Amino acid sequence: MAMAKWRHSLAWALALLLAGGLARASADDGGWGHYGGDAGGQRHVQASAITPANVANLKEVWRYSTGALAGKPANVRKRYAFEATPILAEDNLVFCTPFNVVVALDPATGVERWTYDPGIALDQRPANQFVCRGVAYWQDAGAPLDATCGSRIFMGTNDGRLIALDARTGKPCPDFGPDPDKPGEVTAGADRLLVWPGEYQHTSPPVVSHGVVILGSSIGDNARVDAPKGTVRAYDARTGALRWSFDPVARGAAEKPESWASGAAAHTGQANVWAPISVDEARGLVFLPTSSPSPDFFGGLRAGDDAYADSVVALNVETGAVQWAFQTVHHDVWDYDLPAQPTLATLTRDGKPVDVVVQVTKTGFMFVLERDTGKPFFDVVERPVPQGAVAGEALSPTQPFPVKPPALVPQKLEKGGAWGLVWFDKRACNATLDKVRSDGLFTPPSLEGTLIYPFTGGGANWGGMSFDPARKIAVVNVNNAGHIVTLFPSSEYKGRKEVDESAEIVPQAGAPYGMRRDLFLSPLGLPCTPPPWGSLVAVDLENGAIKWKRPLGTVRDLAPVPLPLEWGVPNFGGPLTTDSGLIFIGAAMDNYLRAFDIETGDELWKARLPAGGQATPMSYVWKGRQYVVIAAGGHARAGTKLGDSVIAYALPERK
Repeated sequence: MAMAKWRHSLAWALALLLAGGLARASADDGGWGHYGGDAGGQRHVQASAITPANVANLKEVWRYSTGALAGKPANVRKRYAFEATPILAEDNLVFCTPFNVVVALDPATGVERWTYDPGIALDQRPANQFVCRGVAYWQDAGAPLDATCGSRIFMGTNDGRLIALDARTGKPCPDFGPDPDKPGEVTAGADRLLVWPGEYQHTSPPVVSHGVVILGSSIGDNARVDAPKGTVRAYDARTGALRWSFDPVARGAAEKPESWASGAAAHTGQANVWAPISVDEARGLVFLPTSSPSPDFFGGLRAGDDAYADSVVALNVETGAVQWAFQTVHHDVWDYDLPAQPTLATLTRDGKPVDVVVQVTKTGFMFVLERDTGKPFFDVVERPVPQGAVAGEALSPTQPFPVKPPALVPQKLEKGGAWGLVWFDKRACNATLDKVRSDGLFTPPSLEGTLIYPFTGGGANWGGMSFDPARKIAVVNVNNAGHIVTLFPSSEYKGRKEVDESAEIVPQAGAPYGMRRDLFLSPLGLPCTPPPWGSLVAVDLENGAIKWKRPLGTVRDLAPVPLPLEWGVPNFGGPLTTDSGLIFIGAAMDNYLRAFDIETGDELWKARLPAGGQATPMSYVWKGRQYVVIAAGGHARAGTKLGDSVIAYALPERK
């Protein structure tokens, strides 16, 4: 009996390796099994067939159209953003469309193998657009290889559900979820009634570790003080039963009461995790990038540092217990939440390896933290920041500043320092700058208007960074733009909104102030901040120095005429690095996929995309051939061309 059981186990293990070894490969061996390449979000593939010497020969080898935009009305199209990064799982490339349709393709040809549509309502108004950045894969080690849902695909939806599908067939898992009439799903929505359909959604992929599926959320900003809680939930990967939950606000008030004034936690919500999450499988830790408490631009009702908000929080995967937390912004009133996946890396100190977590931020700072403790690997100091907030506010007198690396973007614009394409453009920009507060990073929002610089889109954003583990180089795409944020008495909200319905004017209901946010643009519609407006930056993480920095993108698709001026443009999406020393990135607003040399920053290749490439590319090796894949579908809010393509590139096959 024991011998028979041993033989069965051995046969199952061999079958698993032979049938699914490549499909379940990590980015470390030419696969791409997670949204960020590996569970730690390095966005690096150990593949070297495509090199700096031959990348110029890269050609499109297949293109797949999702059909997602066909027949969609204008009110849906204006909320569309195709930000997906596929994963390689069960011999398929698997990704999701902005409307949460899951698609599996043949990795070599792009031929569709299966699809699944959860049927989300399209008449909602998702606060952060219709977005699905990716899916997660899990192999149940306790299930027979041929079992239904022995391997699973998980996805969060725009309407607040967690979906579990059979990874081989795309059919819902019948044993997942409490309702047999709705197999393969659990409700993972808000803790309270929504102000409008779409206030609460899931945009980034879940992660799966130690048999639990962990899911964050994306929540509409600035509508109200009592916004939904930003609770992170962990579900049993087999049954969908809730295993644990983590509310950053409530837990912070309970475990670090000195950081919350008495009762302050009752007057806020959110601090949600909308960006991707990372996992250290060996340590059994999950790393959360939390966001700001509600509302973004007034914190007088939540006095204190607001512990566990705007923080990297390390939790035990199986229990949700806090291992450590490091706060990057105290008492956030700038919408400087953590926008990107924490990246797990290994560096060297005194000749010994040190495991770290690297967090890029909207402020342009990069925090490097020891993975076991959260202690800074490079020193972080508290420095005084501008004060003089509106009545009722309770600013922190200091903020944390990393000593290394230096800020990746400018953080102050002096009076008279605005930019303009022509003299009258520059004059108008400087006239606006003269009227508002501009005292540098962490200048508080004001009644006269404050320049928030970097703007609330970063610095870095959800595209995060890529890390080359051999060269110890981090690559980050960043923005250089400004917002003018103006507070006003809440009683004026209705009148101001009626006068300018198209402007971003929000009530912050429950707070004494409403808020208006405007991009700092010239009369010609160009940023008033000096170019480059988008950059690609390489950082040597062994010494914390910037290795090189170059503009990312041209204005050819932003200007009235297609000028190829390399001024750098705002960008959303992230980089990919390879063993051979290449960086691949779309992201910029000029609809190209580009390849750069990681050592020099030189551009080596680019391909014109049929629509905006506001997604992070991925790469994998399939049957000996290396592919680079990107979703090219555009971003309605950014104004890039919309589409529905997933495109693969490879070198010509040898005859």
